[in-house]
Amino acid sequence: MPEQIQSIISNLRGFGVKRLAMLAGIAVLVMGVIGIASVYLNRPAYDTLYVGLDRADVNQIGLVLGEAGIGFDVGADGTSVLVPAGTTAQARMLLAEKGLPTSANAGYELFDNVGSLGLTSFMQQITRVRALEGEIARTIQSISGIKAARVHIVMSERANFRRDEQQPSASVVIRYAGIDAEKSAMSIRHLVAAAVPGLSADKVTVLDSSGNLLAAGDDPSNTSAARTLGVEQTVEAQIGDNIRRALTAYLGPDNFRASVKAEVNTDTRQTEETIFDPNSRVERSVQSVRANENNNQKQASTPASVEQNLPETQATATDGPQSSSQNDRREEITNYEINSKKIATVSNGYTVTKMSIAVVVNQQRLTAILGKDATPEQIAKRVAEIQKMVTSATGLDEKRGDIIDVSAVEFIDGLDGEAIPQAGMLDSIGQHAGTMINAGAFIVVVFLVAFFGLRPMAAALTAKATPALAGPSFDDVQRSLPTPEAMAATDSAAIGTLPGTRPGPTPLDDLRQKIRPAPQDRLARMVDINEERTAQILRKWAAQEVAV
Repeated sequence: MPEQIQSIISNLRGFGVKRLAMLAGIAVLVMGVIGIASVYLNRPAYDTLYVGLDRADVNQIGLVLGEAGIGFDVGADGTSVLVPAGTTAQARMLLAEKGLPTSANAGYELFDNVGSLGLTSFMQQITRVRALEGEIARTIQSISGIKAARVHIVMSERANFRRDEQQPSASVVIRYAGIDAEKSAMSIRHLVAAAVPGLSADKVTVLDSSGNLLAAGDDPSNTSAARTLGVEQTVEAQIGDNIRRALTAYLGPDNFRASVKAEVNTDTRQTEETIFDPNSRVERSVQSVRANENNNQKQASTPASVEQNLPETQATATDGPQSSSQNDRREEITNYEINSKKIATVSNGYTVTKMSIAVVVNQQRLTAILGKDATPEQIAKRVAEIQKMVTSATGLDEKRGDIIDVSAVEFIDGLDGEAIPQAGMLDSIGQHAGTMINAGAFIVVVFLVAFFGLRPMAAALTAKATPALAGPSFDDVQRSLPTPEAMAATDSAAIGTLPGTRPGPTPLDDLRQKIRPAPQDRLARMVDINEERTAQILRKWAAQEVAV
């Protein structure tokens, strides 16, 4: 076998049964700690499957997921079910096949359990409203950030003796987290209004779970003030884009700033106009009248005399005045139709009444273009050219009262680009804090277990056995004791230290003598180790001294 394996086996045999049992226990404990830490710290992230469930639904969902082998967890409130990330779609499809959940926000599946026998029109209408409420609530819950939703709809009712028809209305209660509640409320209002026939967004009220009113009444985004403000912002953005497109290629995107203020008129205008064309006429009717008239008049005249007063006397008539007349009349009437045009114009757009533009140019850029020796007159001339360019690009009209101002100034360093909001390091750390803590804790646990458990055990198994670990053997102690020859040499060395003799031991020998234990101590330790063998050695030394 290799030398390392033989060393390990020999070391294991030298440990004994107790030490091997302790090492085995430490190994089992270390592996158990690592396994438990890896399972606990590397648990999969859970996503919310359903919220606002009844306990019956929670139990049924748990049974179905358990039979399918999908892990799940129940929220602290007992009304929500969570599954590992990545299995949400699979779990929902599985539960949809089983018809779960059945009690929370029931939709059109309510009609699956409704029999047609004995079902009145009132019950059908109520079931339809309940199903519509459940479907809308499900759709609202699918919006990001909406945790739960509940919808109440009041449909219009038709009555024979009611003159005004009741308009439908709705109310929505939502529970949200991490979103702009007011913007989401406006979107929910339009969603509910589009899903219910005859319902307008103004009739939808949205509240949160705390009872705070999020949206009600008229939509503030459709008011005239909001519309005017939106049109102004759109016009200003378009004009600003025109200025940037005109100056970016010449000055660069970081060497100018433009500010636009536009005043617009969004009033609705209706114009009606009638135009007559006298040069264009058409005969509409012609009327002709002809009259011929002849008149003859003759009158007999009786003279006034005495005979008229006599009885039975008849006066003789004489011819009176005579007259005759003839009249001939002719009349024509012609009616002409004059050509006319009527124009009715209704305008719902906007009109720019006034515009103010301010452009600031980096003077260093102009100096770089014109050269270092550029004079103020040259810079002013170039600024005037830029002003003409901006005037042409924005459609400026001085007669309307528009104002433009272009100036060349020195820019501050560090403000070359517009500030773009970006997620900072703290935001990123906050989003991944849980994962980072789990990973760090796992690394720390593995490091501690490896450093304090596996490393000493591996060192003990692979280290070679040394005499120092088991203490000095009997032979080592025996060799360390002085022999008769060594004692004689020591005596001669001591005599040599007298005056007139050769020099004694060196300082190095003295140091060795001090470090080495005394012969009496070594002999006492030898006796403690093995008394019988020590007695034999002493007898042997005594026999050698007698022989000498």
